[in-house]
Amino acid sequence: MTTILDRYILKELLTPFWISLSVLCVLVLTKEMLRLVELLVGKGMGLPAVLRVIGHLAPSFLVLTLPMACLIASIAAFSRLSSDSEIVAMRTAGISVFRITAPVLVFSSFVFLGTWGLSHWGQPWSSISLKKLAISLIQDQVQLALEHGTFQEPVDGMMMFVPEPGAGKPARGVFISDRRDPERPLIITAAAFHMLNDPNDKHVGIRLHDGVIHQAPRDLTRYHHASFTTYDLKLDLSSAFGVARPVRPDYRHIIAALERSDWQDSGMLRRLMEYYKDLAFPVATLILGVLGVPVGIVATRSGHLGGFALGVIIMVGYYLLNVLGEFGVTTRVLHPFAGAWFPNACLVLVTGLLFHRVNRR
Repeated sequence: MTTILDRYILKELLTPFWISLSVLCVLVLTKEMLRLVELLVGKGMGLPAVLRVIGHLAPSFLVLTLPMACLIASIAAFSRLSSDSEIVAMRTAGISVFRITAPVLVFSSFVFLGTWGLSHWGQPWSSISLKKLAISLIQDQVQLALEHGTFQEPVDGMMMFVPEPGAGKPARGVFISDRRDPERPLIITAAAFHMLNDPNDKHVGIRLHDGVIHQAPRDLTRYHHASFTTYDLKLDLSSAFGVARPVRPDYRHIIAALERSDWQDSGMLRRLMEYYKDLAFPVATLILGVLGVPVGIVATRSGHLGGFALGVIIMVGYYLLNVLGEFGVTTRVLHPFAGAWFPNACLVLVTGLLFHRVNRR
């Protein structure tokens, strides 16, 4: 009987979990929508390239949405079971609330493993993959600018134009206005070109042949002009797409910096708190999943929509506790470890009180 009951409760959890996870991912993605629309329209990138960017961003927002989806699923499932008096039937059959919670704990454990894996491996992979993807996209952008008979701006401050080639003939000749350095604007023309790609150096560019560089110095009475046989024009990917991220200091570096400042450096205190949160935040998924059981039973008839609203309210409270913990750490009232685990401790306390109330009922 218990095996059938476990499968039944797990089935009740899955539907609201996938629905809420999808909705939350869409809501989180709206933050990036303007930048994605700019890539799609302003930069002339195709929809497949934008979808690839979204795929590489997925680990970052799944880390945030998985715990919330787990909580909402638990609330919605047990609210439905309670409103249909199925919880009463289970209790009448001698099944305790804690036994009913067992499949929720198993389900939350899988979500915890997913969250923990994404935070430790998924996000670092996403950072590296985005850099590699940026190399591919910027090269496609430069090729696009060089293959069409219109003025285009593949990167900020650079305008390119290639005359429309004749039928059956390759594109020849290129005009480039390079204003990336406002103090040294350049006009470059060349008879031929081909693409360069150096992923290890995080640069792509164009090799120009048989051309001229025109420069107007700040002194308007002068004019510079240079001819070349071969000229390499390189584009820095890290600045063009903003994919370069600061390296996160490790635990030893953080402790050494804090000891040098006699534990007064608020920035390093926050970094140490983030280090402890690497485990504390995924563990919160377990607690939130279990918390949803008594909340759903108490909030009878809330349904899927009500469960979503309750889940959002609880998560807002959880993030406010995180802010409070960070404030305590930066003001040196709390140790970074205590600040990182303070929200989880509050969740455990609330979960225990609600289970006690439900069990007495």
